[in-house]
Amino acid sequence: MREAPTAGPAVPEDGPRRSVHTLVGSDGRPHPSGTPGTLGGHRRLRLYGRLDCPSALRAIAAGGYVGHRVFFADEATAVAAGYRPCAVCLPDPYRRWKALRVAREAS
Repeated sequence: MREAPTAGPAVPEDGPRRSVHTLVGSDGRPHPSGTPGTLGGHRRLRLYGRLDCPSALRAIAAGGYVGHRVFFADEATAVAAGYRPCAVCLPDPYRRWKALRVAREAS
């Protein structure tokens, strides 16, 4: 007796489903996106960095950080939302941010 052929995964009538990602916009509020973020960040510390940042990956492996993790489409959006660059994975942008901060505090 032959078994009936099995069908592949069902595709909804309106086409295949796309993943929806939640990104933080320049207004600092989350919004859905069909494209994943290129940068990650920490909501409470208000910092952003690369998705492969060694510091963030260590914190995640230790069981922290994940509950406060946010994602951004790009650096301009992260900055507009009020986040600062990570000193570990983005040392040049961090140095520029730090120099501007020190200059503002001195004046």
